[in-house]
Amino acid sequence: MPSILRRMLVGQPLATVQQAHERLGNFAALAVFASDGLSSVAYATEEILLILVYAGTGALHLSLPISLAIAVLIAIVATSYRQVVYAYPSGGGAYAVARENLGVIPSLVAGASLLVDYVLTVAVSVAAGIAALTSAFPAWYEHRVALGLAAIAAVTIANLRGVRESARVFMLPTYGFVASMLVVIMAGLWRGLSGQGPVEPLPAHTDEAAVGAVSLFLILRAFSSGCAALTGIEAVSNGVQAFREPVGANAAKVLTWLALLLGGLFIGTSVIANLYHVIPVHDETVVSQIARGTFGRTVPYYAVQFFTAVILILAANTSFNGFPRLASVQANDGYLPRPLGNIGDRLVYSNGILLLGLASGFLLAAFRGETHRLIPLYAVGVFLSFTLSQAGMVRHWISVRDEQVDWRQRVAINAVGAVITGGVTLVIAISKWSMGAWIVVVVIPALVLLFLRIHEHYEWFGRRLSLEGTPQPPPPGRNLVLVLVASVHRGMLEAVHYAKSLSSPDGDVRAVHVETESDRPRPSLLSGWERYGLGISLVALQSPYRSVAEPLLEYVEKAMQDEGFDTVTIVIPEVVIQGFLVQFLHNQTALFLQIAFRNKPGVVIANFRYYL
Repeated sequence: MPSILRRMLVGQPLATVQQAHERLGNFAALAVFASDGLSSVAYATEEILLILVYAGTGALHLSLPISLAIAVLIAIVATSYRQVVYAYPSGGGAYAVARENLGVIPSLVAGASLLVDYVLTVAVSVAAGIAALTSAFPAWYEHRVALGLAAIAAVTIANLRGVRESARVFMLPTYGFVASMLVVIMAGLWRGLSGQGPVEPLPAHTDEAAVGAVSLFLILRAFSSGCAALTGIEAVSNGVQAFREPVGANAAKVLTWLALLLGGLFIGTSVIANLYHVIPVHDETVVSQIARGTFGRTVPYYAVQFFTAVILILAANTSFNGFPRLASVQANDGYLPRPLGNIGDRLVYSNGILLLGLASGFLLAAFRGETHRLIPLYAVGVFLSFTLSQAGMVRHWISVRDEQVDWRQRVAINAVGAVITGGVTLVIAISKWSMGAWIVVVVIPALVLLFLRIHEHYEWFGRRLSLEGTPQPPPPGRNLVLVLVASVHRGMLEAVHYAKSLSSPDGDVRAVHVETESDRPRPSLLSGWERYGLGISLVALQSPYRSVAEPLLEYVEKAMQDEGFDTVTIVIPEVVIQGFLVQFLHNQTALFLQIAFRNKPGVVIANFRYYL
C-alpha cells in the first residue's frame, strides 16, 4: 500500500514505549469488549420466538421462562470467567486455561472454537445490524450484502488504527444503545402493565405456518437459539492485556458490568415482547416492533433503530479485539503462522485484524447477509470453549489448592459451569444439526489438524536450523557470479563493478543476456558491451519461448554440474524510480526470477538497485 494512503487510513506509527498508554480504562474497555454481548439483545429474544412460533403463536409465552434460564446461564458463565481473568492475567482465555491444565488437543479445540466463533460473530453482528437498518428503510433490503461488506471494511480500518482510537469510535454507540434500550424497556413496562398496549398495531400473523405442537425438542431448540446471547462474554478473558493495571481486577470488574447489563436488557426485551404479544416476521425485527409499539414511528423509534443498527455492526469490534490477540498467542506457541503474532504500526495485531475482516466478509457474502441462516452456526464453538475453560479451571484449583482464595468453592463454581455449558453444547449441536451446526462440528476438527501440521512444520524447521551436533563448516566453495544484462546502461555498469567484487580467487564472473526476440543479440548491445563490459565475457542464451527464467535456470544447472561450482550468484541490475504508480511502467524481472529460483539450492539472487 502506498505510504500516503496507509497513513491516511491507519495513522502514523506508534513507538513500542507507547504501548502502556494505549491500554484501556474500564469505561472505554466496556465499550470495546461488551459491544458483542450487549448487541445480542437485539436478536436473542427474536431467535427464541422464531423457533417457538413453529408450534403456533400460543407457544410464544414460553419465551419468558426460556429467557430466564439463559439469564441464569449468563450469571454462571460470567462468574466462572471472573476467576479465569484473575488466574490468567496474560490473556488467552479458554485456550490458555486448557493448554496449561488439559493438554495440547483440548487447548487447540478451544482455540479453534473461539476463532470460528469470532468470525461468525462479525458476520452475524453485521448482518443483524443491516437487518435493523433495513427494518427502518425497507428499500435498502436488496443492498444488504454490499452494506454489510462496507461495514466490515469500516470496522477493520478503525481497528487497524489502534485500540484507543477504536474505543473512542465505539463508546457513543454502545452507551447510546444501552440508554435507548433502557428507555424502551421502562416505557414499555409502563404501557404494558398499565394496560395501554402498543401505540401502533403490531403484526398479528406470522410468516411461518405452525408445523407441530410444543415439545421438549422444540423448547430445547428455542433455548439453544437464545443462547446466542452469551457470545462475547469470553472476549474479556482473551483480551486482559488491553486493560490498565491491575489488569485482572479491572477485567473482572468490566465482566461483571457486562453480565448485569446483558442479563437486564435481555430479560427486559423478552418481558416487553410478551406484554405486547410480539409475533416474529421476516421484514421487521422484534426490537423494531417493541420500539414502534412503545413510541410509534417518531424520533425515539428511529433513535432506537439507529443505535441498534450501529451497535450490531460495531459489535464486530469485540471479535476484532479478541481474534487477533488469541491468534497471536497461538502463533507464538507455534500453532498458527508466526506473522499473526507480529504487532503492527499502531501497536495492534494488524495481520490478525486483516485475516478476520477477509474471512468474515467472505462468510457474509456466502450467506447473502441473512442473519437467520448464520445463527444456526453460532454458539456451538463458543459453548464448547466455555466447557473446556471451566473444566480446565477445575483442574487448576485442585492443583493449586490455595487456601487464601477458598479453592473448594471455586472448584464447585467451575464444575457446575462445566457441566451446564457442556450440556448446553450438546443441546445446541443436536438441535441445530440439521440447520447447519454440522458445518462448525466439521470445521473445528479440521482446524485442529491444521494447527498440528503447522506446529510439526515449525518443529521440523527448528531441528533443521539447530546448531546442536553441527560439524565444523567446510571451507568456502567455488562461486560463479552472473550479471544479468538486458541492455547497456549506467545501472548495468555499476552492477558489473559490484559483481567483480563478489568473485573469489578461483571463481568466475560472467555476463548473461537472454535473447527473447531473435536468434542473436542486438548489434547495439554487442557494441556497447565491447566498450563498457570491463573485460567480462558476455554469454548469450536463446529463448525460443520468450522466457527469461527457463534458459537461465538451464545454464545455472549446467554450470554447477559440469564446471563444479558450489554456488551461483545472479546479480540483477534493477532501476528504481521514486513513485508508486510509475513502478508499473517497467518490467518486474527481478521479482519473477526470485520466484523461479526460490527452490533451487546454491543459487543466490542479488538485486543491485540503481536509483534514478
